[in-house]
Amino acid sequence: MEQSAEAVMEAASSHRWWALPVEAVADALDVDPATGLTGSAAAERLELVGPNELEHRPGPTLLRRFVAQFTDPLVVLLLVAIVVSLFAWWSSGESSVPVEAIVISVIVVANAVIGVWQEGKATRAVEALRKLTAANSSVVRSGRVSRVATASLVPGDVVVLAEGDTVGFDGRLMESASLEVDEASLTGESVPASKVTLALDGATEVADRVNMVMSGTFVARGRGRAVVVATGQSTEVGRIATLLDDAEIEPTPLQRQVSRLSRTLGIAVTVLAGIVVAAIVATSDVDSADEAFDALLIAVSLAVAAVPEGLPAIMTVVLALGVQRMSERHAIVKRLLSVETLGSASVICTDKTGTLTRNEMTVVAITVPTGTATLTGGGYRPEGSIEIGDDVERDDVERTVWAGATASDATLVRNGDGWDVTGDPTEIALVVAETKIRTSSKTAQSTTRIDEIPFDAERKLMSVLVEVDGADADWAERFVQITKGAPDALISRCTSERSAGGSRPLDATRRSQIADEIGAFADSGLRTLAIASRVHSERPPTFDFADENDLEWLGMVGLSDPPRAEAAEVIALARDAGIRTIMVTGDHPRTAAAIGASLGLAETSAPVTGADLATIDWSDEATVDALTASTDVFARVAPEHKLQLVQSIQRSGHVVAMTGDGVNDAPALRQADIGVAMGGIGTDVSREAADMVLTDDDFATIVTAIEEGRNIFADIRKFLRYLLASNAGEVLVMVIGVLAAGALGLRVADGLAVPLLATQILWINLVTDSALALALGVDPSVDNVMADEPRRLSDPIIDRPMWVTIVIVGLTTSVAGLVALDLELAGGLLGGDGDIATARTMLFTTVVLAQVFNAFNARSDRVSAFVKMFENRLLWAAVGVTVLLQVAVVHLGVLNRAFDTEPLTAVQWLTCWGLASTVLFVNECRKLIVRSRSKSVSDMTFAPGEKGPSMA
Repeated sequence: MEQSAEAVMEAASSHRWWALPVEAVADALDVDPATGLTGSAAAERLELVGPNELEHRPGPTLLRRFVAQFTDPLVVLLLVAIVVSLFAWWSSGESSVPVEAIVISVIVVANAVIGVWQEGKATRAVEALRKLTAANSSVVRSGRVSRVATASLVPGDVVVLAEGDTVGFDGRLMESASLEVDEASLTGESVPASKVTLALDGATEVADRVNMVMSGTFVARGRGRAVVVATGQSTEVGRIATLLDDAEIEPTPLQRQVSRLSRTLGIAVTVLAGIVVAAIVATSDVDSADEAFDALLIAVSLAVAAVPEGLPAIMTVVLALGVQRMSERHAIVKRLLSVETLGSASVICTDKTGTLTRNEMTVVAITVPTGTATLTGGGYRPEGSIEIGDDVERDDVERTVWAGATASDATLVRNGDGWDVTGDPTEIALVVAETKIRTSSKTAQSTTRIDEIPFDAERKLMSVLVEVDGADADWAERFVQITKGAPDALISRCTSERSAGGSRPLDATRRSQIADEIGAFADSGLRTLAIASRVHSERPPTFDFADENDLEWLGMVGLSDPPRAEAAEVIALARDAGIRTIMVTGDHPRTAAAIGASLGLAETSAPVTGADLATIDWSDEATVDALTASTDVFARVAPEHKLQLVQSIQRSGHVVAMTGDGVNDAPALRQADIGVAMGGIGTDVSREAADMVLTDDDFATIVTAIEEGRNIFADIRKFLRYLLASNAGEVLVMVIGVLAAGALGLRVADGLAVPLLATQILWINLVTDSALALALGVDPSVDNVMADEPRRLSDPIIDRPMWVTIVIVGLTTSVAGLVALDLELAGGLLGGDGDIATARTMLFTTVVLAQVFNAFNARSDRVSAFVKMFENRLLWAAVGVTVLLQVAVVHLGVLNRAFDTEPLTAVQWLTCWGLASTVLFVNECRKLIVRSRSKSVSDMTFAPGEKGPSMA
């Protein structure tokens, strides 16, 4: 009688699962081990127990994040200034409202709101990425195996475990075929634990529960099935783990560098602010507390305006949004810090299968002792026909393909008009081929798998032991061993071959013929897989490596996995961008050479094999580094060699991106500067070790991600260039204006002789340093970033050309603003006749408009601001908002009083626009000089529609 979900979950919580037989576990959880739960039952249980996740502490509330915005030392200075201003207003006994304190308060609050919004945007982007990288598990539901999110597992689910899988639940094993699980994260044991299905004593400790699998561990070898008994916080890990929320997030190297820059600038402007105060005191009659306060307030405001305190927040937004764009293009970057490294990649070490090729393996040829047959059709749909020569025995072909499919864990299930497949691509190809052929009556009709010896990279083989029903006369015995693997590894273990004519010894002549057949397949670019058998008269007491000898050769299949259509073009694009591609594969050297040649690799050297690598002296770094520098294709490479190859390439000063999909690839992925795991064919362990996951397993996506990484770094430099140049202009206006106050006519009867007031400086900081900077952070690419050599990680963010730009723009802004002041102000060099309020308004407006023009300047250090000028709609929106706000502060009465501004005439506005535009045209002249000196003018000044090679 079926139990209710509530009753099952309540009873399950008290069981010692390791002490119960498998049947009792299934009964307690009300599940059929063969068919698993139904979808409705799983959904009902999920509703009861919740998602299979550890509890997360909620992040800081909106109020706490808002309050945190006021902890910055410079903002604290403003808060002190507000208090001082209020005290001065109160002590003066004035009846009017404290306008200055109110304006500063509004600006500080507005900055805090912007900061909260920026942090929230970044947090949402990173959270979206976390969901994209969630782990999956193979679960049996309603009799079918499918991949589901591990978070949706519930007690009673039957999960299929394979080598490389991460265990995301606590489960009781129901099947174990040479299953070994690495439990170091839970028990501290460095050696994987062998797993069994037998019941244990109820007092058995966690480390000795060999019939259980635990959350947070991974399958090191073999396969099995387990029924989920605990999820989420109920697992062993859930009881003892320290939640990730307790750990502080370390800033990225880029964030640290920018923070260090901000601190350096803070010190510099503090010194400058002191100079300004000293100059004010020297040039003005500061003889009252109010005037002293005004001088202090100006110095504090100038310091706040000069330091781009919003840099870390804007940078996080830019990184997070860029990473989101990558995820839309099938590249999930797990760590924001990887972005800056990604754009610097100079070498890509890539696997072949599924990355450079489509990874839809198809059996196209079968070689047996009597000849070769071909199979038509491609992909994973079992559609095609077999073509057999007159001398080829069909029974031999059928037996070989049937044996290969029997020794496979792949599944092929019709789903409506299509087919659902799971498993390794090579094994899927064998199952598809067997389905195409459909064996004759002489071939075994059904089998039961008894045991297996899983594949490993050292043996390059795997074996299964099956009990055969309905066998032909050749396999009348009940127990048949089928071994499949690399032909050169398998042929050495064969002593005979089987065909329709019976069994015959393998002599030297026949071995030579088979070697020629292997070579012919490899020369054709086919992946080869050999199949052999061994008949046991009775079930072996133990089934282990010793049984993989005295085998009978059945035949060999040739599988085609053609290169992706765009792979050669993308490799050429990477080469033009200064990025070298190295193919590191486990395939046969001839296959690797054939594919490499078609992709434009291995043109200068022959492939280096794993056997070659095994003979070299790895301590001789000079020889090893010379080898890696001259070789583009490595074949038959063992996993440990991948790690050594990456280390060698890094010693040469390169930034290495390394692809991998297996458990044994994890060390190389960790070692590489950028570890790239396959999202489709990759194991959970490789995805965990990697910095980036490709959801489409496509090499082109890696190059696309590198280009995106370069664009993100270029965007960071854009808003840095803009902020620092704009802030330099504000600082220089104040420093030069105060020092040259006499020449400019800055003489005020009742006040300080300063070019800009504190509230005006803060307004510039608020209006221009937020929207415009953020718009530049998401600016479409103007420079052809793939035309440049990769950036070295040691290169500074702000290089010499960028400092030159900052100085030129800052000086031009200050001169333009002070000219606007002098044109209006009486008593100066240019003979104006206006008052100080109007003159300051013109200076104020000119500086704001100069920063608008500077936003277009900052889009590139080399390319003209007029190239792709209208593609960034967000920038134009920010420009529109900035200009409208400045018009309001100049012409609205309430804002006139708050900011001490005066309305301007049309002629005065045109004067401000004209003077501000000099920032753009002076920098255009500088860019023209830079381009004239460049050897790649055509690549750097492409017009819209004429962009050079790009993946965009």
